Amino acid sequence: MTGEKRENEAKFLTHRIITMQNKFSRRTIVKSGLIAGAFIPALGLMSGSAAAAGLPPLDPKDPTAQALGFVADATKVDATANPTFKPTQKCGTCAQYQGKAGDATAGCNIFAGKSVPAGGWCKVWAQKPA
Repeated sequence: MTGEKRENEAKFLTHRIITMQNKFSRRTIVKSGLIAGAFIPALGLMSGSAAAAGLPPLDPKDPTAQALGFVADATKVDATANPTFKPTQKCGTCAQYQGKAGDATAGCNIFAGKSVPAGGWCKVWAQKPA
């Protein structure tokens, strides 16, 4: 009986060692999460300009665009109907504009899935932080 017991103990320990080798440590999981957290935003930045190029332009007749007074050319804004409008306010200088300074069109946080011209304007305009 003693020999059989030792044999069973040896099988159990061998099984336990193999099982422990297949488990991930907490440190490995945290490291992997941090690495993934660093790479995911970087991938988004690389594909951001390509994604903006593929966005359809915002139609000024779109119900949301009309509700927010969107115009594709800021020089055509009715200043009497929009008293907060100033001639220097354009989509390209707005905090919601997702493009760079020289982009002719880019995505907008307000009009998701659509591109807006840099020279456009809407009532949600807010100064881009410096």
